[in-house]
Amino acid sequence: MLAGGAVYAGLLLAGAPVLAFTVEQARALIDRAIGEVNATINSGKPEAAMLKDFEGIFARYADVPTIARSALGPAARSASPAQMQAFTEAFRIYISRKYGRRFREFIGGQIEVTGAQTLKSYYEVLTVAKLRGKAPFDMRWHVSDRSGRQLFFNIIIEGVNMLAAERTEIGSMLDRRRGDINALIADLKAT
Repeated sequence: MLAGGAVYAGLLLAGAPVLAFTVEQARALIDRAIGEVNATINSGKPEAAMLKDFEGIFARYADVPTIARSALGPAARSASPAQMQAFTEAFRIYISRKYGRRFREFIGGQIEVTGAQTLKSYYEVLTVAKLRGKAPFDMRWHVSDRSGRQLFFNIIIEGVNMLAAERTEIGSMLDRRRGDINALIADLKAT
C-alpha cells in the first residue's frame, strides 16, 4: 500500500513543473534589478549615461537570447547561428534603450516589489510603480532559470505584455524589410 502510494505520488509529481529555484529567489532577483533601476532613474545623470546603465541592467537581469528569439518569431527558425547572435546583440541594445526611455518617465518615482507567485514553470514577481502626480500602476516580471541562470524573460507593464508587443513590432519591422534579417539587424543597430 505504501509502495502504491509512493508510485501514485510520483506520477502526480511527474506532471508538475519542477523549479530549480524558489519564489523567494525570484523575488530577490527582481528586488536587485528594481534597486538598480531606481538608482539609475533617480541618479540625475544625463539621458545617454542613464541609457548605458539600463543596457547593463538589462544584460545582467534579462534572458536576452530568449526574449530576442521570441521577438524574432518564426524567422528565428530560419536564421543562421551568426544571424541569431547578431540579432540578439542588436536587439539587446535596442530593447534596453527603448525600455530605458520608458523608465526615464519614472524620475522622482519609485518601483517596489509587492509579491511573487508560481505560474506554470516560472515565477511572476509583482511590483507597483509609484510616479509623482500619477496613480500607481502594476508591473509583472516573469522569471525563470531555463537558460541556466535566474533571469526575467518578460515584463507586463499596465497589462501590456513586452514579449507579445515586441514580437508584433519586430515582425512588422521585418515585414517592411521583406524578411531580410540582416537589414533588420542593421536598422536595430542604427536605432
